Amino acid sequence: MTHLPQIKVPATYMRGGTSKGVFFSLRDLPEACQVPGEARDRLLLRVIGSPDPYGQQIDGMGGATSSTSKTVILAKSEQPDHDVDYLFGQVAINKAFVDWSGNCGNLTAAVGAFAISKGLVDPARIPRDGICTVRIWQKNISKTIIAHVPVTAGEVQETGDFELDGVTFPAAEVVIEFMDPADGEGSMFPTGHVVDDLEVPGVGTFRATMINSGIPTIFVNAADIGYTGTELQKDINTDAEALARFETIRAYGALKMGLISDIAEAAGRQHTPKIAFVAPPADYVASSGKEIRASDIDVLVRALSMGKLHHAMMGTASVAIATAAAVPGTLVNLAAGGGEREAVTFGHPSGTLRVGAAARQVDGEWTATKAVMSRSARVLMEGWVRIPANAL
Repeated sequence: MTHLPQIKVPATYMRGGTSKGVFFSLRDLPEACQVPGEARDRLLLRVIGSPDPYGQQIDGMGGATSSTSKTVILAKSEQPDHDVDYLFGQVAINKAFVDWSGNCGNLTAAVGAFAISKGLVDPARIPRDGICTVRIWQKNISKTIIAHVPVTAGEVQETGDFELDGVTFPAAEVVIEFMDPADGEGSMFPTGHVVDDLEVPGVGTFRATMINSGIPTIFVNAADIGYTGTELQKDINTDAEALARFETIRAYGALKMGLISDIAEAAGRQHTPKIAFVAPPADYVASSGKEIRASDIDVLVRALSMGKLHHAMMGTASVAIATAAAVPGTLVNLAAGGGEREAVTFGHPSGTLRVGAAARQVDGEWTATKAVMSRSARVLMEGWVRIPANAL
Protein backbone atom coordinates (compact mmCIF):
# COMPACT_ATOMS: atom_id res chain seq x y z
CA MET A 1 0.00 0.00 0.00
CA THR A 2 1.40 3.42 -0.97
CA HIS A 3 1.46 6.13 1.61
CA LEU A 4 2.66 9.67 2.11
CA PRO A 5 4.84 10.67 5.06
CA GLN A 6 3.81 13.19 7.65
CA ILE A 7 5.09 16.74 7.36
CA LYS A 8 6.06 18.77 10.40
CA VAL A 9 5.44 22.45 10.98
CA PRO A 10 7.03 24.53 13.77
CA ALA A 11 4.37 25.44 16.32
CA THR A 12 3.82 26.43 19.93
CA TYR A 13 0.90 25.28 22.07
CA MET A 14 -0.07 28.09 24.44
CA ARG A 15 -2.63 29.00 27.02
CA GLY A 16 -3.89 32.53 26.87
CA GLY A 17 -6.46 33.58 29.47
CA THR A 18 -9.04 30.79 29.70
CA SER A 19 -8.32 29.44 26.20
CA LYS A 20 -5.66 27.28 24.55
CA GLY A 21 -4.48 27.31 20.95
CA VAL A 22 -1.78 26.36 18.48
CA PHE A 23 0.43 29.33 17.53
CA PHE A 24 2.37 29.62 14.28
CA SER A 25 4.80 32.12 12.82
CA LEU A 26 3.57 32.94 9.32
CA ARG A 27 7.07 32.37 7.93
CA ASP A 28 7.08 28.78 9.26
CA LEU A 29 3.93 27.67 7.43
CA PRO A 30 4.17 25.74 4.15
CA GLU A 31 4.32 28.24 1.29
CA ALA A 32 0.79 27.49 0.08
CA CYS A 33 -0.51 28.20 3.60
CA GLN A 34 1.16 31.57 3.99
CA VAL A 35 -1.79 33.22 2.23
CA PRO A 36 -5.49 32.92 3.05
CA GLY A 37 -7.34 30.14 1.30
CA GLU A 38 -8.24 26.47 1.22
CA ALA A 39 -4.70 25.19 1.80
CA ARG A 40 -4.35 27.19 5.01
CA ASP A 41 -7.76 26.10 6.26
CA ARG A 42 -7.04 22.44 5.50
CA LEU A 43 -3.77 22.66 7.43
CA LEU A 44 -5.39 24.18 10.50
CA LEU A 45 -8.31 21.77 10.43
CA ARG A 46 -5.96 18.77 10.34
CA VAL A 47 -3.73 20.21 13.07
CA ILE A 48 -6.69 20.67 15.40
CA GLY A 49 -8.34 17.38 14.42
CA SER A 50 -11.47 18.60 12.63
CA PRO A 51 -13.99 17.82 11.34
CA ASP A 52 -14.64 15.13 13.92
CA PRO A 53 -18.12 13.56 13.90
CA TYR A 54 -17.34 12.15 17.35
CA GLY A 55 -16.81 15.69 18.65
CA GLN A 56 -13.62 14.79 20.52
CA GLN A 57 -10.75 15.91 18.20
CA ILE A 58 -8.79 12.82 19.30
CA ASP A 59 -6.61 12.91 16.17
CA GLY A 60 -5.46 16.49 16.64
CA MET A 61 -4.45 19.22 19.06
CA GLY A 62 -7.99 20.44 19.78
CA GLY A 63 -9.60 19.85 23.14
CA ALA A 64 -13.20 19.33 21.97
CA THR A 65 -14.43 22.72 23.24
CA SER A 66 -14.66 26.14 21.63
CA SER A 67 -12.02 27.35 24.13
CA THR A 68 -9.47 24.80 22.91
CA SER A 69 -10.21 24.59 19.17
CA LYS A 70 -8.22 27.67 18.24
CA THR A 71 -5.32 28.68 16.01
CA VAL A 72 -3.17 31.80 15.76
CA ILE A 73 -0.87 33.03 12.98
CA LEU A 74 1.60 35.82 13.79
CA ALA A 75 4.01 37.86 11.68
CA LYS A 76 6.04 41.04 11.90
CA SER A 77 3.54 43.80 11.47
CA GLU A 78 2.99 45.51 8.15
CA GLN A 79 1.26 48.38 9.97
CA PRO A 80 3.17 51.50 11.04
CA ASP A 81 3.87 51.74 14.77
CA HIS A 82 2.89 48.12 15.41
CA ASP A 83 5.07 45.14 16.28
CA VAL A 84 3.06 42.11 15.29
CA ASP A 85 0.13 41.17 13.06
CA TYR A 86 -2.25 38.76 14.82
CA LEU A 87 -4.66 36.56 12.87
CA PHE A 88 -7.07 34.27 14.72
CA GLY A 89 -8.84 31.21 13.34
CA GLN A 90 -11.66 29.55 15.30
CA VAL A 91 -11.78 25.94 14.13
CA ALA A 92 -15.15 24.21 14.11
CA ILE A 93 -15.18 20.86 15.89
CA ASN A 94 -17.54 18.72 13.84
CA LYS A 95 -17.60 20.75 10.64
CA ALA A 96 -14.93 21.47 8.04
CA PHE A 97 -14.53 25.20 8.38
CA VAL A 98 -12.35 27.81 10.05
CA ASP A 99 -14.14 30.97 11.14
CA TRP A 100 -12.05 34.10 10.57
CA SER A 101 -14.81 36.58 11.45
CA GLY A 102 -13.58 37.73 14.86
CA ASN A 103 -10.83 37.97 17.45
CA CYS A 104 -10.05 35.80 20.48
CA GLY A 105 -9.47 38.11 23.42
CA ASN A 106 -8.19 35.35 25.68
CA LEU A 107 -5.46 34.20 23.30
CA THR A 108 -4.53 37.86 22.82
CA ALA A 109 -2.84 37.50 26.22
CA ALA A 110 -0.34 35.06 24.67
CA VAL A 111 0.34 37.03 21.49
CA GLY A 112 2.82 39.44 23.07
CA ALA A 113 4.80 36.68 24.75
CA PHE A 114 5.01 34.66 21.53
CA ALA A 115 6.01 37.75 19.54
CA ILE A 116 8.84 38.57 21.95
CA SER A 117 10.19 35.03 22.14
CA LYS A 118 10.06 34.50 18.35
CA GLY A 119 11.90 37.70 17.44
CA LEU A 120 8.89 39.58 16.09
CA VAL A 121 9.51 42.53 18.43
CA ASP A 122 12.51 44.83 17.94
CA PRO A 123 15.05 43.83 20.64
CA ALA A 124 15.61 47.52 21.37
CA ARG A 125 12.04 47.69 22.67
CA ILE A 126 12.45 44.79 25.09
CA PRO A 127 13.73 45.76 28.56
CA ARG A 128 16.02 43.43 30.44
CA ASP A 129 13.68 43.70 33.42
CA GLY A 130 10.28 45.34 33.49
CA ILE A 131 7.29 45.55 31.18
CA CYS A 132 7.51 45.21 27.41
CA THR A 133 4.75 47.04 25.58
CA VAL A 134 3.80 45.01 22.50
CA ARG A 135 1.75 46.81 19.86
CA ILE A 136 -0.55 44.28 18.21
CA TRP A 137 -2.49 44.72 14.97
CA GLN A 138 -5.54 42.43 15.13
CA LYS A 139 -6.04 41.53 11.46
CA ASN A 140 -9.46 39.90 11.79
CA ILE A 141 -11.07 43.14 12.94
CA SER A 142 -8.42 45.73 11.98
CA LYS A 143 -7.91 47.04 15.50
CA THR A 144 -4.99 47.91 17.77
CA ILE A 145 -4.38 46.00 20.99
CA ILE A 146 -1.63 46.82 23.48
CA ALA A 147 -0.20 44.00 25.60
CA HIS A 148 1.96 44.79 28.63
CA VAL A 149 4.16 41.71 29.04
CA PRO A 150 6.44 41.22 32.07
CA VAL A 151 10.08 40.52 31.26
CA THR A 152 12.75 39.20 33.62
CA ALA A 153 16.43 38.88 32.65
CA GLY A 154 15.51 39.58 29.03
CA GLU A 155 13.01 36.70 28.83
CA VAL A 156 9.24 36.68 28.98
CA GLN A 157 8.11 36.03 32.57
CA GLU A 158 5.36 33.42 32.61
CA THR A 159 5.16 32.42 36.27
CA GLY A 160 3.75 34.61 38.99
CA ASP A 161 1.00 34.97 41.57
CA PHE A 162 -1.79 36.47 39.43
CA GLU A 163 -4.94 34.36 39.72
CA LEU A 164 -7.58 34.22 37.00
CA ASP A 165 -10.91 32.50 37.64
CA GLY A 166 -11.26 29.69 35.13
CA VAL A 167 -7.51 28.89 35.23
CA THR A 168 -6.31 26.46 37.89
CA PHE A 169 -2.78 27.77 38.54
CA PRO A 170 -1.46 31.31 39.06
CA ALA A 171 0.86 32.95 36.51
CA ALA A 172 2.32 36.32 35.57
CA GLU A 173 -0.19 39.11 34.95
CA VAL A 174 -0.52 40.48 31.41
CA VAL A 175 -2.48 43.72 31.10
CA ILE A 176 -4.28 44.10 27.77
CA GLU A 177 -5.69 47.31 26.32
CA PHE A 178 -8.22 47.03 23.50
CA MET A 179 -8.05 50.36 21.70
CA ASP A 180 -11.21 51.70 20.03
CA PRO A 181 -12.73 48.25 20.48
CA ALA A 182 -15.86 48.63 18.34
CA ASP A 183 -15.09 45.79 16.01
CA GLY A 184 -14.99 47.57 12.67
CA GLU A 185 -18.26 46.27 11.24
CA GLY A 186 -20.16 49.56 11.47
CA SER A 187 -21.62 51.47 14.41
CA MET A 188 -21.11 50.26 17.95
CA PHE A 189 -24.88 49.83 18.11
CA PRO A 190 -25.65 48.73 14.55
CA THR A 191 -29.43 49.12 14.91
CA GLY A 192 -29.06 52.66 16.20
CA HIS A 193 -30.56 51.74 19.58
CA VAL A 194 -29.09 50.57 22.87
CA VAL A 195 -32.09 48.24 23.32
CA ASP A 196 -34.25 46.66 20.61
CA ASP A 197 -37.16 44.29 20.40
CA LEU A 198 -35.67 41.22 18.70
CA GLU A 199 -38.35 39.11 17.02
CA VAL A 200 -37.37 35.46 16.68
CA PRO A 201 -39.91 33.44 14.68
CA GLY A 202 -41.06 30.35 16.56
CA VAL A 203 -39.31 31.43 19.75
CA GLY A 204 -40.59 34.86 20.80
CA THR A 205 -39.74 38.54 20.96
CA PHE A 206 -37.04 39.63 23.37
CA ARG A 207 -35.52 42.87 24.58
CA ALA A 208 -31.94 42.80 23.34
CA THR A 209 -28.82 44.94 23.35
CA MET A 210 -26.78 44.29 20.22
CA ILE A 211 -23.29 45.76 20.31
CA ASN A 212 -20.10 45.73 18.25
CA SER A 213 -17.31 46.08 20.78
CA GLY A 214 -14.58 43.54 21.27
CA ILE A 215 -16.77 41.12 19.33
CA PRO A 216 -20.35 41.46 18.06
CA THR A 217 -22.56 40.35 20.94
CA ILE A 218 -26.28 39.97 21.57
CA PHE A 219 -27.37 40.46 25.19
CA VAL A 220 -30.79 39.36 26.46
CA ASN A 221 -32.25 39.31 29.94
CA ALA A 222 -31.91 35.96 31.68
CA ALA A 223 -35.43 36.21 33.11
CA ASP A 224 -36.93 36.70 29.65
CA ILE A 225 -35.63 33.29 28.52
CA GLY A 226 -36.34 31.40 31.72
CA TYR A 227 -32.96 31.61 33.48
CA THR A 228 -31.53 33.27 36.59
CA GLY A 229 -28.03 34.13 35.34
CA THR A 230 -26.40 31.79 37.87
CA GLU A 231 -26.38 28.77 35.51
CA LEU A 232 -23.28 26.63 34.99
CA GLN A 233 -22.28 24.68 31.89
CA LYS A 234 -24.17 21.53 32.83
CA ASP A 235 -27.40 23.48 33.14
CA ILE A 236 -27.26 24.63 29.51
CA ASN A 237 -25.00 22.32 27.53
CA THR A 238 -26.95 19.18 28.40
CA ASP A 239 -30.18 20.70 27.09
CA ALA A 240 -30.30 20.26 23.31
CA GLU A 241 -33.55 22.23 23.01
CA ALA A 242 -32.06 25.17 24.89
CA LEU A 243 -28.94 25.19 22.72
CA ALA A 244 -31.08 25.13 19.56
CA ARG A 245 -33.15 28.03 20.92
CA PHE A 246 -30.03 30.07 21.68
CA GLU A 247 -28.71 29.40 18.18
CA THR A 248 -31.98 30.58 16.64
CA ILE A 249 -31.92 33.78 18.71
CA ARG A 250 -28.27 34.29 17.74
CA ALA A 251 -29.04 33.83 14.05
CA TYR A 252 -31.87 36.37 14.01
CA GLY A 253 -29.74 38.76 16.06
CA ALA A 254 -26.95 38.45 13.48
CA LEU A 255 -29.47 39.28 10.76
CA LYS A 256 -30.74 42.35 12.62
CA MET A 257 -27.16 43.49 13.26
CA GLY A 258 -26.41 43.31 9.55
CA LEU A 259 -23.71 40.69 9.99
CA ILE A 260 -25.50 38.33 7.60
CA SER A 261 -27.97 39.00 4.79
CA ASP A 262 -29.83 35.68 4.99
CA ILE A 263 -30.65 33.61 8.07
CA ALA A 264 -29.02 30.52 6.49
CA GLU A 265 -25.62 32.27 6.60
CA ALA A 266 -25.52 32.05 10.42
CA ALA A 267 -24.52 28.38 10.27
CA GLY A 268 -21.28 29.34 8.53
CA ARG A 269 -20.54 32.16 10.95
CA GLN A 270 -20.52 30.44 14.31
CA HIS A 271 -17.77 32.50 15.97
CA THR A 272 -19.70 35.77 15.66
CA PRO A 273 -21.91 37.17 16.96
CA LYS A 274 -21.87 35.83 20.50
CA ILE A 275 -25.06 35.52 22.51
CA ALA A 276 -25.17 36.19 26.25
CA PHE A 277 -27.75 36.62 28.98
CA VAL A 278 -27.57 38.96 31.96
CA ALA A 279 -29.14 39.35 35.38
CA PRO A 280 -28.72 41.47 38.51
CA PRO A 281 -26.21 40.20 41.11
CA ALA A 282 -27.06 37.08 43.09
CA ASP A 283 -25.21 34.55 45.22
CA TYR A 284 -24.07 31.37 43.47
CA VAL A 285 -21.43 28.66 43.60
CA ALA A 286 -18.95 28.71 40.71
CA SER A 287 -17.92 25.55 38.86
CA SER A 288 -14.78 25.33 41.02
CA GLY A 289 -16.87 25.28 44.20
CA LYS A 290 -15.95 28.89 44.98
CA GLU A 291 -18.78 30.85 46.60
CA ILE A 292 -19.60 34.08 44.76
CA ARG A 293 -21.54 36.66 46.74
CA ALA A 294 -23.88 39.17 45.17
CA SER A 295 -21.85 41.86 46.93
CA ASP A 296 -18.73 40.73 45.01
CA ILE A 297 -20.14 41.58 41.58
CA ASP A 298 -22.07 44.20 39.65
CA VAL A 299 -23.88 41.90 37.22
CA LEU A 300 -24.26 38.24 36.23
CA VAL A 301 -23.36 37.24 32.67
CA ARG A 302 -23.40 33.90 30.88
CA ALA A 303 -22.25 33.65 27.26
CA LEU A 304 -22.27 31.00 24.58
CA SER A 305 -19.42 30.33 22.17
CA MET A 306 -19.63 28.05 19.13
CA GLY A 307 -23.01 26.77 20.29
CA LYS A 308 -22.15 25.93 23.91
CA LEU A 309 -22.12 27.83 27.19
CA HIS A 310 -18.56 29.02 27.85
CA HIS A 311 -16.90 27.68 31.00
CA ALA A 312 -15.78 31.19 31.99
CA MET A 313 -15.92 34.21 29.66
CA MET A 314 -14.44 34.97 26.27
CA GLY A 315 -11.99 37.88 26.39
CA THR A 316 -13.65 39.72 23.52
CA ALA A 317 -17.09 39.20 25.07
CA SER A 318 -15.65 40.67 28.29
CA VAL A 319 -14.90 43.82 26.29
CA ALA A 320 -18.47 43.84 25.01
CA ILE A 321 -19.78 43.41 28.56
CA ALA A 322 -17.68 46.26 29.94
CA THR A 323 -18.51 48.59 27.07
CA ALA A 324 -22.23 47.86 27.28
CA ALA A 325 -22.11 48.38 31.05
CA ALA A 326 -20.59 51.82 30.46
CA VAL A 327 -23.50 52.95 28.26
CA PRO A 328 -26.60 53.99 30.23
CA GLY A 329 -29.74 52.12 29.26
CA THR A 330 -28.28 48.93 27.82
CA LEU A 331 -29.50 45.65 29.29
CA VAL A 332 -26.05 45.08 30.81
CA ASN A 333 -26.02 48.55 32.33
CA LEU A 334 -29.54 48.17 33.73
CA ALA A 335 -28.80 44.74 35.21
CA ALA A 336 -25.75 46.31 36.88
CA GLY A 337 -27.92 48.99 38.47
CA GLY A 338 -27.83 51.67 35.78
CA GLY A 339 -25.94 54.95 35.75
CA GLU A 340 -22.47 55.75 34.49
CA ARG A 341 -19.47 53.51 35.15
CA GLU A 342 -15.93 53.03 33.89
CA ALA A 343 -15.49 49.45 35.08
CA VAL A 344 -17.62 46.42 35.80
CA THR A 345 -17.09 43.23 37.80
CA PHE A 346 -19.22 40.44 36.44
CA GLY A 347 -19.93 36.92 37.61
CA HIS A 348 -19.40 34.07 35.13
CA PRO A 349 -19.58 30.27 35.56
CA SER A 350 -15.99 30.00 36.84
CA GLY A 351 -15.93 33.08 39.06
CA THR A 352 -15.56 36.81 38.55
CA LEU A 353 -13.73 39.24 36.28
CA ARG A 354 -13.23 42.99 36.41
CA VAL A 355 -12.91 44.89 33.14
CA GLY A 356 -12.51 48.62 32.64
CA ALA A 357 -14.07 50.46 29.71
CA ALA A 358 -14.68 54.00 28.58
CA ALA A 359 -17.51 55.00 26.25
CA ARG A 360 -18.70 58.40 25.05
CA GLN A 361 -21.14 59.92 22.61
CA VAL A 362 -19.82 61.60 19.48
CA ASP A 363 -22.36 63.37 17.26
CA GLY A 364 -25.13 61.40 18.90
CA GLU A 365 -23.49 57.98 18.45
CA TRP A 366 -21.82 55.96 21.17
CA THR A 367 -18.20 54.98 20.73
CA ALA A 368 -15.78 53.07 22.94
CA THR A 369 -12.30 54.48 23.41
CA LYS A 370 -10.62 51.67 25.33
CA ALA A 371 -11.22 48.52 27.36
CA VAL A 372 -8.66 47.11 29.79
CA MET A 373 -8.38 43.72 31.47
CA SER A 374 -5.78 41.49 33.09
CA ARG A 375 -5.10 37.96 31.85
CA SER A 376 -2.18 35.55 31.94
CA ALA A 377 -0.45 33.27 29.44
CA ARG A 378 1.99 30.39 29.34
CA VAL A 379 3.77 28.18 26.83
CA LEU A 380 2.57 24.60 27.29
CA MET A 381 4.61 22.91 24.58
CA GLU A 382 6.77 23.92 21.65
CA GLY A 383 8.34 22.14 18.72
CA TRP A 384 6.49 20.82 15.68
CA VAL A 385 3.02 19.63 14.88
CA ARG A 386 2.78 16.79 12.38
CA ILE A 387 0.05 16.20 9.81
CA PRO A 388 -0.25 13.75 6.92
CA ALA A 389 1.13 15.27 3.72
CA ASN A 390 -2.10 14.53 1.86
CA ALA A 391 -3.99 16.84 4.25
CA LEU A 392 -2.83 19.87 2.25
